[in-house]
Amino acid sequence: MPIYEYRCADCGFQKEHLQKLSDPVLRVCPRCGAEHYEKQLSVAGFQLKGNGWYATDFKQPQKTATPCPGAAQGCPAAADGACAAAEPAAAAA
Repeated sequence: MPIYEYRCADCGFQKEHLQKLSDPVLRVCPRCGAEHYEKQLSVAGFQLKGNGWYATDFKQPQKTATPCPGAAQGCPAAADGACAAAEPAAAAA
């Protein structure tokens, strides 16, 4: 549930209220009873610092590419990455 901050325009009373999103907006000041109790716009209660969890958690290790053994001899499959000779070595890694 979000926390909303209210302030009375008449007496200056200020208080935070824990409310559901479906709860009606408060209008009456609990201190003086005036109907000028207004919801304030305030900053969020949390901060995101650093690189973020998404950059480090659940990250898969980088797979190193195994070079095609026929690339030096001009193998046509090596040019488009479809070298069948390199697949068993990559699976073993």
